[in-house]
Amino acid sequence: MPKYVLAALLLLAIVVMPASTLAAPATKFYHKDGKIFDEWNVCRSDATGDDGFFQVKSTMDFRPVIVSESLGDNSDVAYAIGQQIAHDYPDVYQRAERVFGFARDKVRYTSDGEQFGFDEFAQNADELAITIDDNGFAHGDCEDYAILLAVMYQGAGFRSAIALMSDHAATLVYLPGYDKANRVLSIDGEIGWIWAEATGGNNPLGWMPESFMGSSIGVCEVEDKAIDKVDKESASCAGVTAESGNPVIHISPFLGVVIVMLFFPLLRVRRRR
Repeated sequence: MPKYVLAALLLLAIVVMPASTLAAPATKFYHKDGKIFDEWNVCRSDATGDDGFFQVKSTMDFRPVIVSESLGDNSDVAYAIGQQIAHDYPDVYQRAERVFGFARDKVRYTSDGEQFGFDEFAQNADELAITIDDNGFAHGDCEDYAILLAVMYQGAGFRSAIALMSDHAATLVYLPGYDKANRVLSIDGEIGWIWAEATGGNNPLGWMPESFMGSSIGVCEVEDKAIDKVDKESASCAGVTAESGNPVIHISPFLGVVIVMLFFPLLRVRRRR
């Protein structure tokens, strides 16, 4: 099938939904084998496989390549928002909360089916950020929030990671000493990672849904570098099994033994959308 430019993709989406709810992607797209690919040859309509936007082989084995479309030499609007927040908020805890609040308040949770007419369609961070800049808000689902937050946190000077569960994605930010979280995570013995669950309109930074405690969670730290094309190198990821009753969740390296230690007291559980 011949390649389609952005206008063709938008026309396809208009068939199944009102144009007023569409995001404004910043890249060119093409169809191949019934899937949608972008100019980096990353499949936007499938998270799995070597060309998927998360390169998922299993929950514990994945690599979120789509974030690299907005990092390093590719950094643009989303990264710049993080940089501006860092400039405006020198206090690291307040800065981290402002980054989180931006994504939570500016993105309206919308399923991919409702927005694009596909079961799955991931947006990169700059596509969301440009739409927010143009309209004051954007639409997205869990992986879109996670991708945007991961990039903005990098721009704001934080380390970030993508957390992956069955049918859900979230962000982690390295914020040692932050005392407002109901759970503090440790990746490979490094304590201080905080859960960033922005899909709920009232969620605070650091709130980890109780339903994920006891679940198998994969984690992959984000690197601030660009992607030129789909890179098939293996990822260095991690996994966690959270058990209720202890307040620091320790995340082992990929295929390592998961150790659960100390939990901070549960502050307040809020319903995840």
